[in-house]
Amino acid sequence: MKKRVVITGMGVITPVGNNVSEMWQALLDGKNGIGRITLFDTSQYDTKIAGEIKNFDPSEILEKKEVKRTPRFIQYALKTAKEAIEMAQLPVDKVDLNRVAVLVGSGIGGINVIEEQQTVLLQKGPSRISPFLIPMLIPNMAGAFIAMRYGFKGPNFCIVTACATGTHSIGEAFKLLQRGDADVAITGGTEGALTPLGLAGFCAAKSLSTRNDDPEHASRPFDRDRDGFVMADGAGIMVLETLEHAQKRGAKIIAEIVGYGSSDDAYHMTAPPPGGTGGALSMMNAINDAGIKPEDIDYINAHGTSTELNDKEETAAIKAVFGQHAYKLAISSTKSMTGHMLGGAGAVEAIVCALSCRDDVVHPTRNLENPSPECDLDYVPKVKRNLTVNYALSNSFGFGGHNATVIIKKYIP
Repeated sequence: MKKRVVITGMGVITPVGNNVSEMWQALLDGKNGIGRITLFDTSQYDTKIAGEIKNFDPSEILEKKEVKRTPRFIQYALKTAKEAIEMAQLPVDKVDLNRVAVLVGSGIGGINVIEEQQTVLLQKGPSRISPFLIPMLIPNMAGAFIAMRYGFKGPNFCIVTACATGTHSIGEAFKLLQRGDADVAITGGTEGALTPLGLAGFCAAKSLSTRNDDPEHASRPFDRDRDGFVMADGAGIMVLETLEHAQKRGAKIIAEIVGYGSSDDAYHMTAPPPGGTGGALSMMNAINDAGIKPEDIDYINAHGTSTELNDKEETAAIKAVFGQHAYKLAISSTKSMTGHMLGGAGAVEAIVCALSCRDDVVHPTRNLENPSPECDLDYVPKVKRNLTVNYALSNSFGFGGHNATVIIKKYIP
């Protein structure tokens, strides 16, 4: 018999807030997290705006000597894991550490380390390369650092599926707990790819908004005037537990995970297929896994990137899955305020779904002023909405055609 899996802790770092309560209030208020890039000189770039992390001091979680050699994606993972574990009040000194899994992914990993060490190689030669180069660039090190810090010895692996990374990680952690391979899982996604090379790559691909003179309105999912996504850094981590384990230790339960689906478009490196067929399959797989009907879903946190093709085809996918119920759904895009946190996005957005189930409110889609003709669903424009949310669905679609969907349910004992 499959075990029930619940969420007991959550942690985030985002362009609109560095903890869950701060981020949630900012999203409900429709606050913008996009601005001019300050991390490096963008004078030669077509895009000069992004969602940067503000007021974060990594020395709060790392020794000062460690900060310099630890890339941002690992720093963010440690910070958010700490918040999630503290929220869950997980007694690390008492739980069976052999039964605590860690599934934390990153879409790009330590790209800043690659940039810095490539410069050293060219200027000073191979003998001057840091011995930490390889360990600090590989994406699995975020999960490794969390495990080493707390002594978690259960299953630990890293999923890399571009912008679907966070959602795939949570979904696979859910399945791992459901089948009894662990009692607790620390899971999510993290990204620190806002670097000169990272930005240049997305600029070259013509993926990004160039609304440089109006950053507050640059990310505008489902709007007629959208012109690309906005890069952002960030991370989200959940503590998942089997219901039995959570109840046994008297944990406060936030919400329950009940469904997970995934698929691949098998179509194109960066573009979704006509009709969003891959995304539709992922959603149906999640709905079937949850054992519910499409009309049971109350809210969708859309992938909603603010790109021409994604928003159009995600809308088509929702219509294909939900039929007439699609027009009754509340749908919103967190990326309209945070920008796109890449491998961290899906994890943050799953946390948003858990908060919506807990609080019966959904945040708005910012900057939706003139809906695109192909995007004619209810995207909760501009202001939050009080709404009973029994089931929330979160979508993430990544380059390579990777799709992932999780379904979160209001917890009922």
